[in-house]
Amino acid sequence: MHATDKQPWYREPWPWLLMILPLTAVVAGFITAWYAVVSNDGLVADDYYKEGMAINQTLHRDTAAIALDLGATLHTSADARTLHLTLAGTLSPLPNMLRLSILHPTQPGHDHVITLNTAGNGSYIGAMPSLGNGRWRLILEPPQREWRLTGVWWQPHTRTLTLDNRRPAKIQTNNLN
Repeated sequence: MHATDKQPWYREPWPWLLMILPLTAVVAGFITAWYAVVSNDGLVADDYYKEGMAINQTLHRDTAAIALDLGATLHTSADARTLHLTLAGTLSPLPNMLRLSILHPTQPGHDHVITLNTAGNGSYIGAMPSLGNGRWRLILEPPQREWRLTGVWWQPHTRTLTLDNRRPAKIQTNNLN
């Protein structure tokens, strides 16, 4: 008999080399399952059917803004701390304040709602929150929510944005240097 015939199986390298790949897959599966349970992506609404039906109610606000020939120009100050908005259209009287929602596309925890107060002659002013870089959706509406204007804000590249429901949002990118 040879000396190698008397060694137990666990002293041989080949069984360990053959078991390492399936063992790695099992460990990776447990780690993936743990991440799936612990993390919260926040993308799916609990009552998605009701939110889908609410789309018809919000579309009439877009139509109301078009009927009033509303448009708005949004501009940030040079230090990016103040928002200036100019509202134009056939709305009379102009509201004393407007609500500007700045919505993150995937993370609702990063959303901001700003109150813009009138500065006279269709001008409004408000504090600019600190936003992360990327794409943000804007919704401008009065407190009673009869109409709304929407647009897309690219932070930090967009300094001036035109909100107009009759055509896609116009974006003017200015050099921030």
